[in-house]
Amino acid sequence: MRLTTKGRYAVTAMLDLAFHSQIKPVTLTEIAARQTISLSYLEQLFARLRRAGMVKGVRGPGGGYTLCGEATEINIADIIAAVDEHVDVTKCGGEANCQQHQACLTHDLWMGLSDQIREYLKGITLAELLEKHQVQEIAKRQDQDIQHIIDIHRLSGANAEVA
Repeated sequence: MRLTTKGRYAVTAMLDLAFHSQIKPVTLTEIAARQTISLSYLEQLFARLRRAGMVKGVRGPGGGYTLCGEATEINIADIIAAVDEHVDVTKCGGEANCQQHQACLTHDLWMGLSDQIREYLKGITLAELLEKHQVQEIAKRQDQDIQHIIDIHRLSGANAEVA
């Protein structure tokens, strides 16, 4: 299956955003820290997600990103498509030129599987993922881990000022 890190990271970042933007806009720096994704990579992904109308930026103090719509309206397949990613298990990218510029013997089999995967991902929304107990527990753990790192930096900064 050709789902690169671009599609995986986009889904992860959108799920993080859906979880945390219920209270206030979320910065890309916060998402990068929680999900260990490069900030510059997130900036590229969010430019595409913004163009697709899935997220909007909020400027000023306390700014960041929020979802454009409800989490119930955003499905996983649309997120993947928004970052120019395609779910495809064929060798030919769906072009039917897999064997000497023609369809191979199993082309229709792999096209059918690709269609099934796309339909499966279309049937799952961010809201459905947010409802999962395991997703909530992981998000809370990530928040605690980041807070612990912030506390360590704050303490080491205070110690450096004293010395």
